Amino acid sequence: MSAIALTIAGSDSGGGAGIQADLKTFSALGVFGASVITAVTAQNTMGVRAVEDISPMMIAAQIDAVFDDIAVGATKIGMVSRPETIAVIAERLRHYGVRPVLDPVMVATSGDRLLQPNAIDALRTQLLPLAALVTPNLHEAALLSGTPIAENEAAMTAQAEAIVKAGAQAVLVKGGHRDGSHSTDILFDGRAFIRFSKPRIQTRNTHGTGCTLAAAIAAELARGLALPEAVGEAKDYLQGALEAASTLFIGKGSGPVHHFHHWWPA
Repeated sequence: MSAIALTIAGSDSGGGAGIQADLKTFSALGVFGASVITAVTAQNTMGVRAVEDISPMMIAAQIDAVFDDIAVGATKIGMVSRPETIAVIAERLRHYGVRPVLDPVMVATSGDRLLQPNAIDALRTQLLPLAALVTPNLHEAALLSGTPIAENEAAMTAQAEAIVKAGAQAVLVKGGHRDGSHSTDILFDGRAFIRFSKPRIQTRNTHGTGCTLAAAIAAELARGLALPEAVGEAKDYLQGALEAASTLFIGKGSGPVHHFHHWWPA
């Protein structure tokens, strides 16, 4: 049987993040990708120019169309900007008994909040308890745990414990925004901590890294891997995509990682 993953996220017209990054990641890892589009953005490597949200009714219709016909092995949720969007996704996923990989796209790399406080509350109370895994960066982990931004691994582990206590089955706190020669993430499943560390790659092409990692984890789960192995394989894939990113020359700003680095050279 074919491995199938579903992404529920916004469209990135620049092709580096969101639905486009997720589907590229699924394909690169040998997984068929289905999609539910929550918003359409006008953006490129320089930034976002406009956003138009899809209606809750249409989001629900897309989810139903997929699950009524396709045997989805894993689901990943990306940026969901409104309480109404969050509510309808949570309701339909509960209906189908789905526990997603939740990438809580709440804070940009710059530190700017991308969700209004009421949407953050909705994500915390409605989607977080459904999540098989949540993948926050340091700013997002601070918001989800109600603590200051972690400055060391001890603080990251404490935040991971708090997020699991809040309802998620597991959490991967990502340390990519910290300084240092290595980027370290911490996985906690309520029982044990697993540390994943990779050398930091110096490249301007980092657009879509969070989307890509969460999508890669979902793809590996759809292929039948256990969570720790899925995270490890996804980290290896993203590392390769980052290492090859500087061979791409896409746009004038922060370009995408090289999703198909295994398949074709830039």
